[in-house]
Amino acid sequence: MSIHLLVPAPFDAISGGYIYDRRMVEGLRALGESVEVVELPGRHPAPDEAAEAGARAAIHALPANARIVIDGLGLPAFLPLAQELAARRAVALIHHPTALEHGADESTRTVLKAKERALFSACARLVCTSSLTARRLPEEFGADPQRIGVVEPGTDEAPRAAGSGGPGCAILSVGTLVPRKGHDVLLRALARLTDLEWSLTIAGDDRRAPAHAHGLRALAEELGVAARVTFAGEVEGAALEALYHRADLFALATRWEGYGMAAAEAMARGLPLAITAGGAIAEVVAPGSAIVSPVDDVISLSKGMRRPIFDAELRAEMAEAAWQGGQRLPRWADRAEAFRAELERAFA
Repeated sequence: MSIHLLVPAPFDAISGGYIYDRRMVEGLRALGESVEVVELPGRHPAPDEAAEAGARAAIHALPANARIVIDGLGLPAFLPLAQELAARRAVALIHHPTALEHGADESTRTVLKAKERALFSACARLVCTSSLTARRLPEEFGADPQRIGVVEPGTDEAPRAAGSGGPGCAILSVGTLVPRKGHDVLLRALARLTDLEWSLTIAGDDRRAPAHAHGLRALAEELGVAARVTFAGEVEGAALEALYHRADLFALATRWEGYGMAAAEAMARGLPLAITAGGAIAEVVAPGSAIVSPVDDVISLSKGMRRPIFDAELRAEMAEAAWQGGQRLPRWADRAEAFRAELERAFA
């Protein structure tokens, strides 16, 4: 039976969720599975008419024996098809519930939560990308714990980061420019440390929420740190590798992460980290590798970042803890096997 992954277009988008999806497709195909990707039109996760029509057309075009996997970002569009999803034993891939996305208004989140509650019950299995998300689904969405599995993202073997070589501390933040990633908090925290020598590169798609991205640039100007901050835009491949390799410190003031893939990639390269405990990310980082502050706490993050920015010896100690912890992270090579096992449970 072929596997059909239904996911909002475009499938080549640069984000942790889409990278995970693409690596699963590659891995499953390498295992000999037939995998088809169906890109869903319209607006997601709060679906418009085009999204609901696209969901209906996608389901009805699939073979009767297809193994259906729906990315959670597109799942709300399938609410009118909930009974059909149940009959076809569809699997939902949950990076994090869309109702928990920061930046959406309360009424939108309430509607999404009601849709997800119904759809989670309809799906034969829910595959989460972190244990934290898996724990929250029964508590907050009424999902059956017996139908929930976890397949965390992997990492690739990577060379250890060399660092910038100074002077100062080169800080790297990787994440789409949306409110959930907390780049505003990071900028405000660093603006309190202008007595130290640092620079910040933010690598992330600025097209997802253009008004927010524009606001971040304006905030950097307002705070007087624009000359120290580079907005690199969407970066991938060798260019992203080069940014990791030349960084001295990785920072992400996220409000919520279903897993924290960028932090895991940083740790796999031996980068010390400065993060906020939003979602599962704090469970990813190794002891001693990171300073961890509460979500939205600018003062705590600023105080926490001060010493690793000026103390190269402390950064080296944190980097060693990150490198050791990074070598224990799951690798992508075994993730597809784990994902296939979850599908087998759904279709057994």
